[in-house]
Amino acid sequence: MKRKLLILIYCLTLLFVVNAFTPSNAFASESLYLGGIPSGFVIKTNGALVIGLNEIVTKDGVFSPAKDADIKIGDIISKIGNNEISDMQSISKILKKSNGNPIEILVVRDGEKIKKFLTPKQDLDGNYKLGVFIRDDLHGIGTITYFTKDGNFAALGHPILNDKGNKLDVKCGTSFLCSIIGIEKGEKGKAGELKGIFLEDTKIGCILKNTDTGIYGKIDKNYKFDNYPLLETSKAIMGDAQIFTCIDGANPIEYSISIIKIDESNKDNKNFVIKIKDKRLLSVTNGILQGMSGSPIIQNGKIVGAVTHVFINDPTRGFGIAIDKMLYN
Repeated sequence: MKRKLLILIYCLTLLFVVNAFTPSNAFASESLYLGGIPSGFVIKTNGALVIGLNEIVTKDGVFSPAKDADIKIGDIISKIGNNEISDMQSISKILKKSNGNPIEILVVRDGEKIKKFLTPKQDLDGNYKLGVFIRDDLHGIGTITYFTKDGNFAALGHPILNDKGNKLDVKCGTSFLCSIIGIEKGEKGKAGELKGIFLEDTKIGCILKNTDTGIYGKIDKNYKFDNYPLLETSKAIMGDAQIFTCIDGANPIEYSISIIKIDESNKDNKNFVIKIKDKRLLSVTNGILQGMSGSPIIQNGKIVGAVTHVFINDPTRGFGIAIDKMLYN
């Protein structure tokens, strides 16, 4: 049991993998604008996620159509009839038009599409309901890894997952500059986290993809990404390196780390193990926190990867993804 605990890890988003690793003799250097800035992400999913079930009080009694139809927490309501579902408002409009007649609902459960049939019930206020609580967007804090010359960005280094650990089917989203206003220190057995506020007047860009190697998007035309340093990419080697991350306000700082293990054959987003050495960072955070995911790793003046996970038994250590796996595509 103790051995299993030693290898437990946390993804570093608050909510918030398989690509072939490029062989060492095929590595092609690129120039990227360095990120490291904290970002607040607002993600719109395809469909509406069921986060709870409830009962509806009607003039004829108490009913729960969703429970009766075996709809479960974690299901994603994808369609009602022929109508695509995007949020609670779209569900309400469809239910109003149903006038209490039976409807067909398509839900996605663990990747499988399942048809359900149920009859909405009218509550005492005259509204037709299914008996579900839903969530149609997610909010979280992470870190931008880099910007490209042609106006794209990448962040996190791992996918955004739902409550069951499955990759979210993202419809769209927005990335805002975030200001870090507090820290919950990491400790053995519990990941710490960054706490921040979204600066909604500073839009970084639109989120387009949620992939096994991070989230990707298009930079807003008003965001001055080319003010950041332009660095080449390279492969990581064992030894000293730095992470570029933010633990206060919105301006990132460079902190010293060591790359203590490299596994180029790993098909996951865990290509090397890092250890935080910087006493400034350790004194404030105890190590890697949720929200640092995506912080670029720099070695010999080049970008070699990004932080992706923290070891739950030792917050001074974590995993990183190689930068060539994370390049925009």
